[in-house]
Amino acid sequence: MYSNFDERVNRENTDCYQYDLRKKYFGTDDIIPMWIADMDFKIPEFITATMEKRLGHGIYGYTFRSASFYESVIKWLKTRHGWEIKKEWIEFSPGIVPALNLAVMAFTRPGDKIIVQPPVYFPFFSAIKNHGRVMVDNQLKLRNGRYYMDYRDLESKIDSKVKMMILCSPHNPTGNVWTREELVKLADICLSNNILILSDEIHSDLVFRGHRHIPTASLGKDIARNTITFIAPSKTFNLAGLSTSLVISSNRKLIRRFSEILDHVHVGSGNIFGNIATEAAYNFGHEWLGQLMDYLQGNLDFVVNYLSRNIPLIKPVIPEATYLLWLDCRKLGMNRRQLKKFFVEKAKLGLSDGPIFGKGGSGFQRMNIGCPRKKIKMALQRLNKAINDYLKD
Repeated sequence: MYSNFDERVNRENTDCYQYDLRKKYFGTDDIIPMWIADMDFKIPEFITATMEKRLGHGIYGYTFRSASFYESVIKWLKTRHGWEIKKEWIEFSPGIVPALNLAVMAFTRPGDKIIVQPPVYFPFFSAIKNHGRVMVDNQLKLRNGRYYMDYRDLESKIDSKVKMMILCSPHNPTGNVWTREELVKLADICLSNNILILSDEIHSDLVFRGHRHIPTASLGKDIARNTITFIAPSKTFNLAGLSTSLVISSNRKLIRRFSEILDHVHVGSGNIFGNIATEAAYNFGHEWLGQLMDYLQGNLDFVVNYLSRNIPLIKPVIPEATYLLWLDCRKLGMNRRQLKKFFVEKAKLGLSDGPIFGKGGSGFQRMNIGCPRKKIKMALQRLNKAINDYLKD
């Protein structure tokens, strides 16, 4: 089995968020879109074949998740991450962002405080604020090209109203793969202060060589009982449009409460093709994922080398995971409005604007490199020309 990641697939006019909404989000269609976190690669053929077989049946009525579905999830987590879980620990959600919102509603009350670690995936913010909870920033610190948790700051901000922490692991947008030591220290602080951890691990399969993802809930029984884990095949296998994710906790009280609120809003049934694709991905996806990570490593190396040689004013934070690259553009000396305008109007690129990720995002842009290398080369050439023109002026 071999996938051609160099193949360029035209995604325009397919109701594609990344391509067909450029005008809405950037004011123009004349940009190379490299923002929203899905890839420009076709899904593996074995997933397509499985869905086509089911499509041929012709009836798509109410469905449920079979025992083999859960077995595929259990086997995948044990094989890839050494984490052994049980079927009764697993609940469904139509996406991780909906699941985080449901968990906030299920386990906190209006006025409760919830900790986040910006710069971080910005839907965390709305999951807190939209439900009348109070967001507490425990800002990550950038040192020598890597981000670190500020435990002293974290402990200084904990009071009786802090009930929850939303952890991004691996971290988006910085690309951090948290070490066991980092996670244990964080989890112990939360445990000793009765702070529930929501661990968003959607990028856990997309880890580069030399690093290893540690599921937060695998750190020990007490930590596991204080943690709810969120995973999905959507980033790994480019299945975001099938709206299928998993919510996992060994704490039966927590998973039971989550199931109750899921039932209350009637979003727990899922869809046939999301179930089928997930099971196929987790059963047969190891070889394909290995090929994907090799290609993404090549993309990362290409960008890093190109910027070093041609655009040294922009410094990439080298990711340990994800296909998202956090670009430090502060040496360009532009404010937020100027930087955003520069990328869209001069470089003709649509990236994610750093400040939307919260504190510490100013002066940064997030670039999606989950695409054929030709697209990346074209984007960097545009950026190089725009930078050279800017410096001449």
